[in-house]
Amino acid sequence: MTFDYDLFVIGGGSGGVRAARVASGEYGAKVGLAEESRMGGTCVIRGCVPKKLMVFASGFPEAFDEARAYGWEVGAARFDWTRFQSHLATELDRLEAAYRSTLSNAGVVVHDARATLVDPHRVRLADGQEFSARHILVATGGRPFVPEFPGAELAVTSNGMFDLATLPKRALVVGGGYIASEFACILHGLGVKVSQYYRGAQILRGFDDEARGHISNAMRARGIDIHCGTDVMRLERTQGGIRAVATDGTEREFDLVMYATGRRPNTEGLGLEALGVSLGRQGQIEVDRYSQTGVPSIFAVGDVTGRINLTPVAIREGHAFADTVFGAKPTAFDHELVASAVFTQPEMGSVGLSEEAARAQEPIEVYSTAFRPMKAAFAGKPDRVLMKLIVSQATRKVLGCHIVAPEAGEMIQLAAIAIRMGATKEDFDRTCAVHPTMAEELVTMRKPTRSA
Repeated sequence: MTFDYDLFVIGGGSGGVRAARVASGEYGAKVGLAEESRMGGTCVIRGCVPKKLMVFASGFPEAFDEARAYGWEVGAARFDWTRFQSHLATELDRLEAAYRSTLSNAGVVVHDARATLVDPHRVRLADGQEFSARHILVATGGRPFVPEFPGAELAVTSNGMFDLATLPKRALVVGGGYIASEFACILHGLGVKVSQYYRGAQILRGFDDEARGHISNAMRARGIDIHCGTDVMRLERTQGGIRAVATDGTEREFDLVMYATGRRPNTEGLGLEALGVSLGRQGQIEVDRYSQTGVPSIFAVGDVTGRINLTPVAIREGHAFADTVFGAKPTAFDHELVASAVFTQPEMGSVGLSEEAARAQEPIEVYSTAFRPMKAAFAGKPDRVLMKLIVSQATRKVLGCHIVAPEAGEMIQLAAIAIRMGATKEDFDRTCAVHPTMAEELVTMRKPTRSA
């Protein structure tokens, strides 16, 4: 049978673009790609990239304060939200153009339209065009989820945070995950009075308990009003803003309510179930280790599969798919020991097992230290950083590393290489410290804090 394309990709985010580029540019496949929105997907257009730029912007007030302690004369500072937005829009346009150029240079045919599946080898665009393909890759990502409750339409999600007409004076962030906690810190740094409601006992569920407690305490010390064990019952429009009626009996008024209560895969209306593609409870596409669904010609990568919702993971899954299907090199991405960073203030970097998960698996030793770093101590700030290693008693391998500190994301990337290679605690101990740095504590902790 003759097909219009060897591969048709639905979704122009990081995973889909990588798969398309490699299949076409490196392996010579004829590739088509459909994207109904902007090229680059969640990460580039409404996720990691603009969020990190907002993190940078929100950190300057603290930097100005530190500068004074270091002898600099710093005048009154004022943040211009409109100016920042304009610069941000220009940067996102540049990045989107770069994605399109990458696809064009690789020979990928781009269709700026929504695509759905007709059968295991055929897709239909929103304008009615249909194309056949030997293989179809679904890489449609995910979207923010807002539960149903009275007044839910008054809330915004992370998708809308970069397009606000003005910065609010009072904001409520609902949720306790990394997106909610990051935006609580961002808004606070930009001068907004921030409250954060989370129905659980502690924010950042799934991360190491000691690390998440350290971050929560630091956020509270900075002035973010965190309420755990609290959820919103309803939102009401008032003359002065939005009233949030909470489960703890309080009623408070805000100018902005942002929900970050999880994400859902973008699988609705694609026609997957009718073709026999299995979906999980949250709508995620069920795939095997090679990203193949139960329908042999249909594959899926990235957030739409609900495995690990991180951009670098989607990219590696997309590349592995192309190597497997078009490069004759069966490749399964290993989802173990994937490092991550949470861009709160302070920042967190994490790789491997938390203390709690490791303790449930085997006997461990915990090496942990919290201290005031030199920069903060000189400036008279109370900020403390946390360095933590989880070590197997049996093998001496480092099972997990957790860092809460400025630039923790930069540090954890390097620690992840060592841990991925199977480094032991003694390997860390034999590594000479770089002084004076915060990270030197990772190789100078000699005695365990506790064993379990």
